[in-house]
Amino acid sequence: MDALLSALSAKFTGSDLSNYVGGRIFEGEAPQGTERPYVAYDFYSTPDDTFTEKLDEVYFTFHLFSDSKSSVEASTMYGYLKALLDGAVLTITGYTCLWCRREGMSQGWDDIPTKSGTARVRHWTSDYSIKVQEN
Repeated sequence: MDALLSALSAKFTGSDLSNYVGGRIFEGEAPQGTERPYVAYDFYSTPDDTFTEKLDEVYFTFHLFSDSKSSVEASTMYGYLKALLDGAVLTITGYTCLWCRREGMSQGWDDIPTKSGTARVRHWTSDYSIKVQEN
């Protein structure tokens, strides 16, 4: 899993998405008080081994957070994420990337506690499946 996370991190480095959010892309939860916009992601994996191949399908959910009342900021992040990952072939040490595909997206709002009360934050999610084969 470390190799896949490293490959994903390398894919983000210097990307339009990373530049747009000021490098604020986090595996897991963003630190409290992180300036928006930012991206956080989580994942789970399921083995998909055959008798001759060791495979894993890893499902990522990318959370796109924005303070903007307009959808432009979240939509821009989503567009950069799609451009970066749709059909991407990741270079993963010890593995071959078989696919990287978007599975769906949703959008909504979250109420986030702040020092001065509660902030209403735009929250889009985009789900991806990345299938890898161990070399």
